[in-house]
Amino acid sequence: MPKSNANLALKGLDEMFSTEESRQEQKREQVQQIPIEELFPFKEHPFKVLDDEAMQRTVESVAQYGVLAPLIARPRPEGGYEIISGHRRQHAAELAGLDTLPVIVREMTDDAAVILMVDSNLQRENILPSERAFAYKMKLEALKNQGARSDLTSCQVGTKFRADESLAEDTGESARNVQRFIRLTNLIPELLDLVDEKKISFNPAVELSYLDEAQQRDFLQATDETQNAPSLSQAQRMKKLAQEEKFTYEAAFAIMGEAKKDELDKVVIKNDTLKKYFPRSYTPRQMEDVVIKLLEQHSTALMADGKNLNCICLD
Repeated sequence: MPKSNANLALKGLDEMFSTEESRQEQKREQVQQIPIEELFPFKEHPFKVLDDEAMQRTVESVAQYGVLAPLIARPRPEGGYEIISGHRRQHAAELAGLDTLPVIVREMTDDAAVILMVDSNLQRENILPSERAFAYKMKLEALKNQGARSDLTSCQVGTKFRADESLAEDTGESARNVQRFIRLTNLIPELLDLVDEKKISFNPAVELSYLDEAQQRDFLQATDETQNAPSLSQAQRMKKLAQEEKFTYEAAFAIMGEAKKDELDKVVIKNDTLKKYFPRSYTPRQMEDVVIKLLEQHSTALMADGKNLNCICLD
């Protein structure tokens, strides 16, 4: 049989024995150009898409070169496609005025889609604590669901699936630290924003997550009025008060009003106090520069007065 005929015969056999499912899978994995209005964000997507400097650079790149890495999405029952990976690229393309995007369309279960969505975003360099917290929580639930289904068919003894250990291994965190991040999802949005802004440290924030919503709001008011961020020991004391059902706004205010050891030698002037002496257009940095110059002039004047007093005494 000629070689070309043999190849044709083999190709015919491959097509005969390949399943419709595998042919559809190969078709789905191909990159498709999808209209941008048919792409929708992942439900409860925990990662923020910000219009910051990094986004502006991405927009400029997309406008010049297009979207080079295809998005991954899955069909929605109600029509269109749900983005699994590529939310920032989609937003940049929208700002750049693109009409279509390259997309790999996959049929995926909810749990598989959550895991891929979280894993693809955790590769980013800068991830906010709130993003990591909700991402870990979503992936942990998805892993639990997958583990529950696999346990039904497993006949091995002593191999119970531990979702938290699997998540810890995937993320490089300890299982305990994963749980501590997930605790942050119990914070009210206003407190969680303060954690993202580094105005409340991670460890105190974990302790505060044990307060209920009303107690957290009392704490937020106390910290606003005292202009103090909680130390770990202060947060632990408030958690203990909450557990003993002794937490009150007055107690939170008293704790947050305490002077910390590292602040005993500090002089803090609130912005509201300074603003009374400056034009409204002045930024905090400009006010600081003026204050420093005035202090330098005051210091020079004091030194000059000291020299004059010494001269008088000598005379």
